[in-house]
Amino acid sequence: MNSGSRKKADYIPTLSENRDKKFRNVLSKRQPDLTVVMENIHDPHNIFAIMRTCDAVGIMEIYIINTQGPRKKAAGKHSSSSANKWVTAHHFTSVEECVKALKEKNFRILATHLASDAKSLYDVNLTEKVALVFGNEKDGVSEELLPYADGNIIIPMVGQIQSLNVSVATAVSLYEALRQRTAAGHYDASKLSEAETEEIYTSWAKKS
Repeated sequence: MNSGSRKKADYIPTLSENRDKKFRNVLSKRQPDLTVVMENIHDPHNIFAIMRTCDAVGIMEIYIINTQGPRKKAAGKHSSSSANKWVTAHHFTSVEECVKALKEKNFRILATHLASDAKSLYDVNLTEKVALVFGNEKDGVSEELLPYADGNIIIPMVGQIQSLNVSVATAVSLYEALRQRTAAGHYDASKLSEAETEEIYTSWAKKS
């Protein structure tokens, strides 16, 4: 890399006062102890919608598993929200590798799965360090992943149809997490260190 390229890579844009305040306020509410796992979700519109909701409730990172063909990354110009700029996506082609990454960070894994032991979303503690798993549009969470789950959750429904669109189900679940976490004061003080805040701030500034 020549010196000109290095200078360009190291350059941090100067943000307006309003933009600076916006970035720092958003970062102060990020929830590194809450995440989403998308397993074999194929519709890009669903992926982008989920990423947008993740950003809205303060999720920093998400996990995307694709074991059914060429990897489709949830990034690019087609996201109307540009949420991929603010939420980091980790991609996996192996369920085991994704689970390993989550367990190394001490996440409790909860699968959205209609099982005999499934608990209502509203009876689950979402203030703890938790990863919520959502399966694909047709088959849901896979039989391969389910044994790794620490529990199963369902969204109560009283209609004829027994499932929601995956992006809607994710939004319902994450806003219940936001409700619980707001009541518990999780958004009142930053969960990021000063170094983590400045690192992400710099990354965002370069993208803006």
